[in-house]
Parts: sequence; C-alpha cells; structure tokens
Amino acid sequence: MMKTSRTGLRITLIFLLLLIVAGGGVFFYLNSPGAAVRADDHVFKVVRGETVSAIAARLQEEELIRSALLLRAVSWLQGTESHFKSGYFRFMPGDTTLDIHHLLIVGYAEQVKITIPEGWTLTQVGRYLESREVCSLEEFVRAAGSPELLAAYGIPAETLEGYLYPDTYFFPKGYPALAVAERLTETFFSRLEKIAPEAEQLDSGELHRKIILASIIEREYRLPEEARLIASVFYNRLRFNIGLESCATLQYIITEIQQKPHPEYLTLEDKAIDSPYNTYKWAGLPPGPIANAGSVALDAAFHPENTDFYYFVLRDPASGKHYFSEDLEEHNWAKYNYLKQTGSGG
Repeated sequence: MMKTSRTGLRITLIFLLLLIVAGGGVFFYLNSPGAAVRADDHVFKVVRGETVSAIAARLQEEELIRSALLLRAVSWLQGTESHFKSGYFRFMPGDTTLDIHHLLIVGYAEQVKITIPEGWTLTQVGRYLESREVCSLEEFVRAAGSPELLAAYGIPAETLEGYLYPDTYFFPKGYPALAVAERLTETFFSRLEKIAPEAEQLDSGELHRKIILASIIEREYRLPEEARLIASVFYNRLRFNIGLESCATLQYIITEIQQKPHPEYLTLEDKAIDSPYNTYKWAGLPPGPIANAGSVALDAAFHPENTDFYYFVLRDPASGKHYFSEDLEEHNWAKYNYLKQTGSGG
C-alpha cells in the first residue's frame, strides 16, 4: 500500500513537472520574436488613446509578436494597461514580447538635443541627424519623401523640403526617421498658424508657392528688418513676370542638385545653368523650396512691405545691410559704389 502511494506521488510530481516544462515551453515560444523582427528592425506607431487590446492585435497582425493574448496578460499582471505611450517606436531584431512591452511602457530613456538652424536644406538636416545618431541620412530622406506623410499634410510636392521647421528638438538615438520628419512638419504647421493665421484659408498650391518664396527669402536676408523689403522685391518681380535672379537658387542647384561644394562666388556660367531652379534663366518661382525657412522669412512671405523696389544688393558685408532700388540704373549705381569689390548681388 505504501509502495503504491509513493508510486502515485512520483507520477503526480512528474506530471506537474511536465506541465511546468510544457508551460515554460509555450511561454518561451509565444514570447519569442515575431517573424517581422527576427532579422530586421521595424517601426510601429501607437495612436494616442489606443487600447492595449487594439495595440496587441495590430502587433500580432504585423507579426511583431506571436500572441496578442500574451501581451495583454503581461500588461494585466504588471498593471500597465493605462501606461502605454503614443508615438513611433523602433523594434530591433530579436525583440521579444516582453522587450516590446517594456519599450511601449517606458519609451526611450536617452534624449538627444537637436538644434536645426534656419535655412538648412533637407539633406543638411539629415546629415546632422545622422551625426547625432538619431537616424541615418538615407532613412530621413526616404521619410521626407513618404507619399503618406505628404498626403496627410496636403503638401503638393515630392518631399517635405520647406516644411521641416528649424527649431530645437529632443529625440532619442535610433529614433524612427518617419517620426522625426512628422514632428518637424507638425511643428511647421503649428508655428505657421501663429505667424500667418490666414494661411489656413489658402489652398495647398497657393500655400506651397508662399513656402517656396519664404525659402528664397530665408537664404537672401541678413537683417530681420529687411526680410519684408526683400519679399516686396520678389513679389513685384513676380507680378510683372521678371526673373527673381536670386543667387540662393543657384547655390541650391550647385550644392544640392549637382552635389558640388559651395561656390565662393557665382560666375556667368553658373547663371546659365539649365535648371528649373535657375531664377536667372527662368521667370517665376522654382519648382520647390530651396531651404527650410524660419519665422522671419515665413512672416515676410505672407506679409511683404508695399514698395516699388525691384532690385536689392548687399551694401555692407559686415552688417548685412542691403540697398534697395526702384530701377536698374539706380541698382547699377549701388553695385558700382558699394559692391565693386565684393561681387555680391541680389
């Protein structure tokens, strides 16, 4: 009788051990990386207010986790159901369900300070982000050309050039490029609403034309108090279909399109470059923005001075002051008297 009891106890213990091992095996399997993150990283977006059940279901659907039920169970056991953060998250190769749960709850710990100067181009911003290890230049350029992102903001262009607002931001290292591009663009429209509330009433095409002009103004003005005067020159020229003759557009062609070093000075050959961005050769606006304008240039593009000026030329290189003229004769006189030695002009 004693022997039978001992045998039964052994069988029970073995059965329990098998259950534990089997349960551990199931947990190990369900917690193992989903097919989408076994070898590659993956970007996932959590919408503000989204429930744990919805998040878990999408993660399983996108094969980022094996079981939505396991993520929900972990969240319930740890009491984190109301702690999920919104935004973009980058899951790395090999991330398990527990790893993903932790990232969605804690977010990114290390934040990198990013200060984007006014007048930088898309690629300059991308190189800077890469140098700060936020995301790669290639990823950022690809994100800035995202058809979904362009459509979401109603931007009638192939990239977000001109809509990446220059400001100070904080991003984690290894942050999704799409999230960075979206943040910069969201900030642009938020700032524009304060700078020019009337912009909301414009259709996307008219708004885009003002953003193009703002980008040129950004690269031309030196003193903030002259930005609106420079804007008036360009608007007057556009009104009468006179070429803008902006040196900044030539510099954009050379450095961004042709990928050449920034020229020390512009030659007659440069002014003859066959490009739709060449405002010496073609009247009207170039096809797209040549930089990302800040508040001063954006304000000038929407609120130009009312003048009869058609020309401006750098008058004092040290202070950045320009001379504004109503006719070509006066303009040539200004160039001769003030800029004979510099060779700069507007």
